[in-house]
Amino acid sequence: MAEESASAQNLEQDLTSRFPTAYTILLLLIVLIAALTWIIPAGKYERVMNEEVGREVAVPGTYQVVESSPQGFMDVLLAPTAGFYDPDSYVANAVDVALFILFLGGFLGVVNATGSIDTGIRSAMQRLEGREIWMIPILMTLFALGGTTYGMAEETLAFYVILIPIIIAAGYDAVTGVAVILIGSGIGVLGSTINPFATVIASNAAHIPFTDGLLLRLVLLIGGLVICAVYVMRYAKRVKADPSRSVVAKQRNAHRTLFLQGHDDLGDVKLSLTQKLVLVIFALTFVVMIWGVSSQDWWMDKMGALFLAAAIVVGVVARLGEKRLAGSFVDGARDLLGVALVVGLARGIVVIMEQGMIADTILHSAEMRLSNMSELGFINLMFWIETGMSFLVPSSSGLAVLSMPILAPLADFANVSRDLVVTAYQSANGLVNLINPTFAVVIGGLAIGRVSYDRWLVFIWPLMAILTLFITLVISIGVFL
Repeated sequence: MAEESASAQNLEQDLTSRFPTAYTILLLLIVLIAALTWIIPAGKYERVMNEEVGREVAVPGTYQVVESSPQGFMDVLLAPTAGFYDPDSYVANAVDVALFILFLGGFLGVVNATGSIDTGIRSAMQRLEGREIWMIPILMTLFALGGTTYGMAEETLAFYVILIPIIIAAGYDAVTGVAVILIGSGIGVLGSTINPFATVIASNAAHIPFTDGLLLRLVLLIGGLVICAVYVMRYAKRVKADPSRSVVAKQRNAHRTLFLQGHDDLGDVKLSLTQKLVLVIFALTFVVMIWGVSSQDWWMDKMGALFLAAAIVVGVVARLGEKRLAGSFVDGARDLLGVALVVGLARGIVVIMEQGMIADTILHSAEMRLSNMSELGFINLMFWIETGMSFLVPSSSGLAVLSMPILAPLADFANVSRDLVVTAYQSANGLVNLINPTFAVVIGGLAIGRVSYDRWLVFIWPLMAILTLFITLVISIGVFL
């Protein structure tokens, strides 16, 4: 027992970065936003119900300074709780996402207890030997399709535990696994085409058909996907050839131990009939989830129920027994408890900003700066304004409802089409949400992959620079189309 405890402690030390944890980063951001509520004047736009959007939207020209509501010590302490639900009205904020993550973890714990994933990974590696690199563009394309069509984001958290072991077993590193999922889905959202949570809601708020500007968004989607896939593939090849060049090289052994459970030697493996059935149920669960989200308006409650039901079915098929089934479910949920906490903390940042009433003031400042600018200056400044606001409002739908009713009409005076404003908004939001510490999907994905935030920045910053140049070039050309 002492040896096992020491081994676990050493593994945890290997996975620990000197950079602050996600929890510390988010708490510091809560404190920072609270401090800004003492500096930035509070203000509000009048809001009216927009039937097309289904939400209240700001009315241009109605901004007024209101009595300040600076957030103090108790507000900061209450922010994580308020991130899960509003203590006054009991309205859910992020508690549904957190519970979904726990149910997902429980499901994965039950599946792992059958040994099916472990054996399946080793079997897949045998079949893919010599062709592993092509997993990267194929998987990134699939995630990008999810992002561009229905804004795949929180749903991706389910795939990290599945794909990272496969990526590591193929000779790559945990960062490659995180990149395939996070960048793949992220570039899809950046180049959203029919995404109801970005393109559609923003276009409705701007009073234009969501199909306007579709061609330019396809250019962003396809071009961005190619850039990202090539970038990740080059990195993966470099890491496989020389593991010391990985940005998480110091954690390599710890990652392999954690994700491969010591099974470095693939050897000859064969799935039992029960394990095959479990993997079929496993795959069907995700197929049903994607179907439900994309066509049946499912959200976290129904997805959580799906994973709970699937866990029970797996337990019955694998004949785990009641005690082992329940124990495996709880153990799996425990593994993702930290990710669930991150979701609430990230939402707490938005709560502080809303209670401090500074979002509209920031938006009004942007409105003033965009007045009387040239076409090129307008669209590029619009992109950077949306980039900055995305750090404060990471939700694509939330940012669309907040900014589009105010900023889109300004395009008429600058002789810029409103669809280009929508494209600039979704590009900025998608770009920022590849690194945004206030976006729970980023912090959650990194937490599952055991990749510290600073290591992720080291990996992705050149890609961010390339994508920024690509986006600004595309939207600048769009002015003349």
